[in-house]
Amino acid sequence: MAMNRFPVKALLGFALLLTAALLSLKQQSKGTSPFGDRPLGDQPLGDPGAKITLEVPSRPEPALGSPDQFGRKEVLEQLALADRQWVPKAERFANGSTRFSYRRRTGEPSLSIEEIRDLMAHPPTFSVERQSISRLWQILERAGVDIRLTQPRKDGAAGEWDAKAKTLRIQPAVLAMGSAEFARVLNHEAIHVAQSCKRGSLTAHPEVIGLPNNLPPALEFVLQKPQYRNMSLLAKSLEREAFANQSDLDLGPSLLQTYCF
Repeated sequence: MAMNRFPVKALLGFALLLTAALLSLKQQSKGTSPFGDRPLGDQPLGDPGAKITLEVPSRPEPALGSPDQFGRKEVLEQLALADRQWVPKAERFANGSTRFSYRRRTGEPSLSIEEIRDLMAHPPTFSVERQSISRLWQILERAGVDIRLTQPRKDGAAGEWDAKAKTLRIQPAVLAMGSAEFARVLNHEAIHVAQSCKRGSLTAHPEVIGLPNNLPPALEFVLQKPQYRNMSLLAKSLEREAFANQSDLDLGPSLLQTYCF
């Protein structure tokens, strides 16, 4: 029985465009803006009347290639490329204005210009996430799971665990979101695999393991979506357990070692 997983829209960055009005030199020196205490950025030197735009771009383009043919190595290579989108960019215009662009995940606070510049100077590598993905991928394959980068059978799913087929499917578009998102989706599905193993075998219908199931605020709305609304209480409990623990990237491997070997 295929289990529907994390909706892609819950993981995608959302579009936001804020344009500051003309700032005075006094406002520049104090780091304030006409929008109150919301940080928008500093004034370009030499042009105190320039506009500053703080932008969160829309969703990334899907990864190139043929994901259905990807193995662990190809996935890691694609993720390394996709991770570049999380490095902010500064675009300077002829009139002296500057546009800072960065991607923000659902539930994350806005960044100030100082934070954006610090992120540009010290860009994230996501090496920890890719190491976690590589490790979990290998454990899943050793357990007998077939991992495929292909469209899940249920619309809107980022991933799904099909216990009867011993197949874990991940939506190819998740690659374009980078290592952090891919790691959570893979870990989410690994928890479902462990739920099957706890029931007695890899092909068994999953059962609740008994992990903490308090959802973080950013995910409280997920189980209210249409694809989950008509699920049985058991199915919702399985999903809630996976959603509540998917960010603990050490948990998936540990559960698989405990219940699947």
